[in-house]
Amino acid sequence: MPLPPALSPDQRQAALLKAAAARRQRAELKEKLKMSSITLAELLEQGERDEVVGKMKVLAVLESLPGLGKVKARRLMDTIGISETRRVQGLGVNQKEALLKELSRP
Repeated sequence: MPLPPALSPDQRQAALLKAAAARRQRAELKEKLKMSSITLAELLEQGERDEVVGKMKVLAVLESLPGLGKVKARRLMDTIGISETRRVQGLGVNQKEALLKELSRP
């Protein structure tokens, strides 16, 4: 396995700060989904513009929705045909529409 690139202490610190900010932003978004402050449609739209949101795993996003746990989220993704490793930015138009349609059902 190749070694990671050699970084100066300043570069390493900047990378660590950037990663921490991304983790914080993802955690805030998941919390907003849990509290219904933001909808899945809004998050998917934001994922097209924001790289941090786009790199979130769809499974983690779905598990954050109220009423969906790990099992239901996996089952929903399986039904639609979305891989468990798929990220928000990697969803196609049809997959997004299918997700929103399935979740809008009573």
